[in-house]
Amino acid sequence: MGITVDVHQVYKYPFEQVVASFLRKYPNPMDKNVISVKIVEEKIDESTGIIYRKRIAICQNVIPEILRKVSILKVPSIQLEEESWLNPQGRNMAIQSHCLTWTQYASMKEESVFRESVENPNWTEFIQRGRISITGAGFLNCILETFAGTFLRQGAQKGIRIMEMLLKEQCGAPLAE
Repeated sequence: MGITVDVHQVYKYPFEQVVASFLRKYPNPMDKNVISVKIVEEKIDESTGIIYRKRIAICQNVIPEILRKVSILKVPSIQLEEESWLNPQGRNMAIQSHCLTWTQYASMKEESVFRESVENPNWTEFIQRGRISITGAGFLNCILETFAGTFLRQGAQKGIRIMEMLLKEQCGAPLAE
């Protein structure tokens, strides 16, 4: 079955500032679930100027204690892999991330884009689609998908609030029309 969560946000800040804040977003005291983020690969395509990054995030296991009675869910942390392609000339960045934990039972994938807003070239549009599907957990599939969908929606909103806070701290008030 699966759960899909779509997010759309316009940050009233220039693309370069938004991307810089995104890359520094975690770890952050506002979201204690993200323990660490490490760049494991970074390279620039000399012909296009596109910067490729691969990062690994370690996050706390947020599955409720009652569900952790199931042995496969009883892990202290979850690993996520994020790949990004930053095109400074085109003023866009594509991001793909997925969960490296529980891959035999669950699929969690997010695709995101930061790009110059069509409304105002000094603003940045953020579009994200996240999908979670769980298999192999029998009757728990639906319960776990519902929990994961709620967590994904709340996480996306929390991520937007953190970005807004970071942007305001680092860049000042948002740009007007």
